[in-house]
Amino acid sequence: MSVQGDGSGLGVVKADLAARIAAIDVRAPYTQARELAPEIDAIRVIAHRNGLNPVVTVAHFVDSALSRGEHGALVHGWLSILGDAIVSERQDVQACHAFAAACSVRLAG
Repeated sequence: MSVQGDGSGLGVVKADLAARIAAIDVRAPYTQARELAPEIDAIRVIAHRNGLNPVVTVAHFVDSALSRGEHGALVHGWLSILGDAIVSERQDVQACHAFAAACSVRLAG
């Protein structure tokens, strides 16, 4: 996932979110789900405040996965989808539906 700040406020926010995800990804194999949940929630709140709707959508699914007990290496795939949502140029309802569909497949798998 490559997010480059474009100097705009949104670019800075996306870079911050990407850094947060990278930090979570490093710790995820050694951390229990309940310890990651507040950090995912913080990402969701920041995304919501900044209109990054697909990120909000994916963060809800990640939270569901963590609530189901997914942890360790399984979290990496979820964080990858979350990173894809951050770099998405589209913030419309269709983009949210596309990310939700990808998450639904993963959650059911």
